[in-house]
Amino acid sequence: MMNATAEILKSKIENFSPEILEAFAKMMESFEKKSQSAIPKIHLDEILYRIQFHNENPNTKLDFYENISELKKYYA
Repeated sequence: MMNATAEILKSKIENFSPEILEAFAKMMESFEKKSQSAIPKIHLDEILYRIQFHNENPNTKLDFYENISELKKYYA
């Protein structure tokens, strides 16, 4: 299925005019830039550490879940 979809997209892209092809390339570049996380690595590392600690110590409380709505507000 994935290969068929890729082939369909490839054939459509090959028929783009030069102007549309350039616009499409710019759009793809913007997607690539957005795929990088806006959350600093140090914060992601801290969350990973807390999850791992909680998995090893299931009776602990994952306190960052209380702040998830605030996290969504800043990084969504």
